[in-house]
Amino acid sequence: MADAEAPPPRHRRRSREAMPLPECVALVLQGGGALGSFQAGVIEALAEGEVEIDWVAGISIGAINAAIVAGNPPARRIERLRAFWDTVTAALPSFPIFEDERVREAVHEWSAMAVITQGVPGFFRPRPWPPALAVPGTCGALSFYDTEPLRATLDTLIDWDLLNDGPVRVSIGAVDILSGNFHFFDNRLGCRIDARHIMASGALPPGLPPVEIDGRLYWDGGLVSNTPLTHVLDHQNEAMLVFQCDLFSAAADAPRTLMDVMAREKEIRYSSRTRQVSAEALRRSDMRAAIRRVLDKLPGDLAQDRDVAALAALATEHPLSLVQLIHRANAWEGGSRDYEFSQRTMREHWQSGRAAVAETMANSRVLAQNIVDGRTAAFDLTPRHHH
Repeated sequence: MADAEAPPPRHRRRSREAMPLPECVALVLQGGGALGSFQAGVIEALAEGEVEIDWVAGISIGAINAAIVAGNPPARRIERLRAFWDTVTAALPSFPIFEDERVREAVHEWSAMAVITQGVPGFFRPRPWPPALAVPGTCGALSFYDTEPLRATLDTLIDWDLLNDGPVRVSIGAVDILSGNFHFFDNRLGCRIDARHIMASGALPPGLPPVEIDGRLYWDGGLVSNTPLTHVLDHQNEAMLVFQCDLFSAAADAPRTLMDVMAREKEIRYSSRTRQVSAEALRRSDMRAAIRRVLDKLPGDLAQDRDVAALAALATEHPLSLVQLIHRANAWEGGSRDYEFSQRTMREHWQSGRAAVAETMANSRVLAQNIVDGRTAAFDLTPRHHH
């Protein structure tokens, strides 16, 4: 490409809303099954706001959305996301909206039960025989569902060469079953990602089978941590704006029914690591600032001391603006919300993702100033209401 056609330096980029964008914009996508359509709404809204994504990291359903983003040119991403979500919700068309929340919750639970018995089109299907009748060690003995439909869906919707060689960095989290350790498949760290890696990231036992990659077996990354934020921060080497899509809210009302208990347990379990990682990022920033203040007080002749130089390296700060976009569940959504794949609920979650971005952009003055000033901070600019 000729110099005249080269894009402007990253630090001069602006979104359509005139918000300054740093050198790297990352999208971090949690696991959460059917709730992943919230992420699709976020992706669509960011694209409409001309926010260019440089790095996408995902776990489970977040890995699927991430792969669709990186494995398609910008003009086709939303079309392909819609194709995926229309496919997986095709068996449960839109049900009527009932004013009585108890009735709507009952319909919601019925839809989830249909998924348990029938599976999800283009995603997973029940096995013809129960695991107890399968040969030990086979996928049939280790899971209730077959995920081969997902492989076909991914291969149809994703250009794997573009995903691996294109401009977007991709990081996919899974758990090595034999070691029990978290592992990331990263197209910038020597890994050629294909459908197996995405399926491994979402292989939640005992429903879905483990996936073998290079002689190792992998399960859903959410078993260790439901957010890939740690991987992104561990490899940060420039100023970064991170949009973190949380599918489970850390804060909620006290449970009143057993279904509320099931829902709240999942929220706490799957949201806790997000809070822990973001808090640690801010703590590290404060620690680096303290080290820099101490170094500024040292005599100049100590600058070449090896230990002082090591401390100075530790104090190097790459500014981070962490924006949390949190799905806040409707009152009628219970403990089965992550596997209720109806079209009505999918569309509502999709719209909620769009709304979260709109609300963030409408209140983004403090975020924009933080980016300009080069500070590290976390932001939740969306209201904490329940629908």
